[in-house]
Amino acid sequence: GRAPAAAPAKPAPAAAPPPSPSPAPMLGERRETRVKMTRLRLRVSERLKSAQNTYAMLTTFNEIDMSGLMSMRSQFKDAFLEQHGVKLGFMSCFVKASAKALKTVPAVNAIIDGDEIVYREFYDVSIAVSAPKGLVVPVLRDVDRLSFAGVEGAIASYGKKAKDGTLAIDEMTGGTFTISNGGVFGSLNGTPIINPPQSAILGMHSIVQRPVVVNGEIVIRPMMNVALTYDHRLVDGREAVTFLKTIKQAVEDPRRLLLEL
Repeated sequence: GRAPAAAPAKPAPAAAPPPSPSPAPMLGERRETRVKMTRLRLRVSERLKSAQNTYAMLTTFNEIDMSGLMSMRSQFKDAFLEQHGVKLGFMSCFVKASAKALKTVPAVNAIIDGDEIVYREFYDVSIAVSAPKGLVVPVLRDVDRLSFAGVEGAIASYGKKAKDGTLAIDEMTGGTFTISNGGVFGSLNGTPIINPPQSAILGMHSIVQRPVVVNGEIVIRPMMNVALTYDHRLVDGREAVTFLKTIKQAVEDPRRLLLEL
């Protein structure tokens, strides 16, 4: 008899279709805007980078209990405004304290010129001011001879000029020391960069209520961190710490400035 016919082979199972690619996430528009740097910002960036490349910059820190100055301000601000026509802020005390510290530690007011150190015996403080076109640093001349009202009036005038863009070049040249107040924007701490050819810069920061120990007890006080960046080629650590401590003592008890202590 005949052999039975072989059963037909089963067809191979069809390969599973490849998984369909997941749709790409919808991305937002990738826009860019290119703006030419202003001459002011170009100049500032060149000077700051030059300072970093030239100076041996070091920063020392301290903290200031602002309760004494704040109490004096709240007590006399109305009478001060009425008498002088300008508001009493904190900057005048810091400027006057800086003048005192610059006299106490002359190296901070000096500059290096070639292989010589030039000690300046005048005290012109640059105040860093944020302007619409960038950072500007108008100079308060002879701050050791200015009154609190004189300092506040000059700062208010420069602030208005900076906003209007009417500061003259000679109003921004020749300072011997700079104060930068990042605290007005909420900065808690920072290391400011020296404004060439000066040898140091003071950074003020925001006032924050903090627990501190006074006479063995924990109390809440309005505290401000301060920073002094200095050129270590010229200013020794001991001098920098003494300088910042002098400012701290004068601001914590402004009567020291009145009594020249």
